Amino acid sequence: MEKALDFLKKNNDVAFATVENEKPKMRVFQIMKQCGTKLYFATAPHKEVYHQLRRNPFVEILSMNNNISVRADGKAEFDVSDEICREIYDNNDILQRLYHNYDDLVYFSLQIHNMDYFDLSPMPPLFYHYDKINEL
Repeated sequence: MEKALDFLKKNNDVAFATVENEKPKMRVFQIMKQCGTKLYFATAPHKEVYHQLRRNPFVEILSMNNNISVRADGKAEFDVSDEICREIYDNNDILQRLYHNYDDLVYFSLQIHNMDYFDLSPMPPLFYHYDKINEL
């Protein structure tokens, strides 16, 4: 599990899938903060992704670099502390460039429920599945 979590720390740009009218919708997101198996993200309240998450909070993410990929799923939660929201905003130049204030954004966390780690480099390839990590 640590190998997969370390990979996400180093490869924090992820494909981020939500659901819109029972169809998947993909976009690229950046993991803004990671605390164990909890990942933090930010978006604007006027964006389509925010409304999709409010209607259906279940998401899947995927990160890949070279022959390694990590896929994880979980449920978006919007109860992020003000302290963490400020920390995320203060430590991200892109957010500061695009938004005038930290409270122009909506912050949410994703507690990982399931995670897959694939490494296609060795023969045979490595595959690890971690099930319901938040319950371990």
